[in-house]
Amino acid sequence: MFVFEFVAGLILLSILIVAASIRVANQYERGVVFRLGKFNRTAGPGLYFVWPLIEWQIKLDLRTVTRDVEQQEGITRDNVPIKVDAVIWFRIIDPERAVMQVREVAFAVVQVSVTALRTVLGQHTLDEILKAQDTIAEVMQKSIDTVTEPWGVKVELVQMKNVEIPPSMQRAMAQEAEALREKRARLIKAEAELDAAEQLRQAAEVIMQNPAGLELRRMQMITEVGAEQNTMTIIMMPSEFVAMARAIGETASRS
Repeated sequence: MFVFEFVAGLILLSILIVAASIRVANQYERGVVFRLGKFNRTAGPGLYFVWPLIEWQIKLDLRTVTRDVEQQEGITRDNVPIKVDAVIWFRIIDPERAVMQVREVAFAVVQVSVTALRTVLGQHTLDEILKAQDTIAEVMQKSIDTVTEPWGVKVELVQMKNVEIPPSMQRAMAQEAEALREKRARLIKAEAELDAAEQLRQAAEVIMQNPAGLELRRMQMITEVGAEQNTMTIIMMPSEFVAMARAIGETASRS
């Protein structure tokens, strides 16, 4: 009887140990398992065992993580004080190194991003930061990824979220933009006047080839003025023009 109870107790204890050892990791999770303090294996996804008392695990999420990089104040290469904050996307690609090489890997990645952001601010001018944010963000991404690669972390993307500049600099930039718009407007107006002058020159050349055309044009202008002002206009006709008109009339009557 005692033997039976002992065997039954062993079987029950074995079942409890096995049940307590069962672990399940989702497709996007991995378990870093230690045995008696030493790294043993990376387990998952799916069902696996972690034996009580002699083994324990640290479970990691392999999905892409988004972290805000707190706003940093710096001086650009052209000595303009600005404030910039950013967003970083990264994921763990080697769970073993992410546990063994660094403590609190997400916090460490953010701190590296802060340092990289400050460094970038000092290496570029204000115009470069405002106009080439994608290029600068790509440089930051490569710089951060170089540091985090030994930790088993892949930095996928870095983007500047907001760039703040002093109010005095904002006013100066607004004045500069207004001056550029005024310059473009004057250039367009000058080009229009040049085109108009060229058209007038060509028209003058055509009229000079036929003096009667000049008189016809003058009469047309006088007619337009009279129609607009609703007045009577008396003009003196050149004798050459009258003789020419009379000759044309006689020719028409003979025909």
